[in-house]
Amino acid sequence: MKVIVANTYEEGAKKAADVIEKLVREKPDCTLGLATGSSPVGMYQELARRCKEEGLDFSKVHSVNLDEYVGLEPTHPQSYRFFMDDNLFNHINIDKANTYVAKGTGDVEENLKEFNAVLDQTDIDLQVLGVGPDGHLGFNEPGKFLYEKAHKETLEDSTIDANTRFFASRDEVPRYAVTMGMGSIMKAKTLLMIINGNKQEAAKRLLMEDTIDPQCPATFMRLHRDAIVVIEKKLADEIGYKG
Repeated sequence: MKVIVANTYEEGAKKAADVIEKLVREKPDCTLGLATGSSPVGMYQELARRCKEEGLDFSKVHSVNLDEYVGLEPTHPQSYRFFMDDNLFNHINIDKANTYVAKGTGDVEENLKEFNAVLDQTDIDLQVLGVGPDGHLGFNEPGKFLYEKAHKETLEDSTIDANTRFFASRDEVPRYAVTMGMGSIMKAKTLLMIINGNKQEAAKRLLMEDTIDPQCPATFMRLHRDAIVVIEKKLADEIGYKG
């Protein structure tokens, strides 16, 4: 696992964008697995800038997203389709027909069948990942076991608490989500995780311990042949990571 320690969030965003830019320039028709949340926003902004100012071309790129809340229409400001449009897709020259975010409304089981069919037919070249304070990846919550394929997940109280800041109140945060399973995540050719903020426990479990534990899904990153972690120096110092 390659670890990049960045002095600031902005530097980390640029380092992560470098990884994606290299892939897009080498393989213009690559498939990106994308994530939402606050961690990758700076990277998306930097990629949009490079598209506009430096000619980084996304016209042949395909994408598939990690997850979506159950119950939110794609036009809802907190849906992950809306997030991707607002933070990236509206600002680069990607064909939105080549982007996939699972449906959050309608029949959940049918939506999952479609999601898994897309994943079965897709080879993801690089999967972007954030991580929850409890170590969850996508919405794969800690537990006794993890799922291989896309599935419906009941969100833990800690996840609901962490996402409350995006909603008017805690009561408005959805209690369920559909998410890629760990098998689909691990099949990506490269994993790119961005860690910043109050993620001390997850970062420590990933970078400072040697167990692979379903109670901290992020630790499964260590099983991957090509995993990259970008971590802010302040957080690395807090957990005692020296590289």
